[in-house]
Amino acid sequence: METLTYVLLLFGALAGGFVSGLAGFGTALMALGIWLYVLPPSLAVPLVLICSVIAQTSTLPSMWKSFDLSLVWPFLIGGLIGVPLGTMMVASADPKVFKLSVGVLILIFSSALYLNKRPLAVKFGGRIADGAIGFAGGILGGLAGLSGPLPILWANIRGWNKHERRGIFQLFNFTVLAAALVLQTASGLVAFKVVWLAAVAFPGTLIGAWAGARVYHALNDKHFGDVVLGLLFLSGLTLVWNSIGAI
Repeated sequence: METLTYVLLLFGALAGGFVSGLAGFGTALMALGIWLYVLPPSLAVPLVLICSVIAQTSTLPSMWKSFDLSLVWPFLIGGLIGVPLGTMMVASADPKVFKLSVGVLILIFSSALYLNKRPLAVKFGGRIADGAIGFAGGILGGLAGLSGPLPILWANIRGWNKHERRGIFQLFNFTVLAAALVLQTASGLVAFKVVWLAAVAFPGTLIGAWAGARVYHALNDKHFGDVVLGLLFLSGLTLVWNSIGAI
């Protein structure tokens, strides 16, 4: 492996781990843009799944007591049902249309939530609606590793506080992405080389996640919300740009 590949692999792991430790999601958002310069998608995507699970596992002990598990379980049940459906759709979905549609949706909602100055606390649908959002997020996670955007937007609309939102982001993404990784591995989509790449990226992921978690604990509710919406906007912008560039 060339020196540049090692450097970018570690840098991507550090950046992805930091964002995951800070916000509870976003490993793919930061790492993929770096790793795809030196790795093909067939290696970069499962590597993101592995590093996401590693980063979120490493920060769980320091976050666990602040999570409200009663809010999380509807998302988890819906997400686990949706993951296999998303995985089965991989062969038939049009990636350009998919990226453009999801990207535009994220841009609209993240911008609207940021510009809205009144706190939201929508109660519509209760836990059934939460489960439906989790189901949709599970489909997107199995299809393209995009498990986070819909539950994250929904948690902001619900008006939950920093710790409540973080519990949903982290536990939902951890569960859905771990399930997607298991399904991809069982389907023979994860090459053995990915294990070696994950071992190289492991230290950067852990250090980044630790640093991100330290920053998370220092943020108040408003600043945490701004960080999350900013990352969502960047995610949507990246998806739209990639879909237009692929046309």
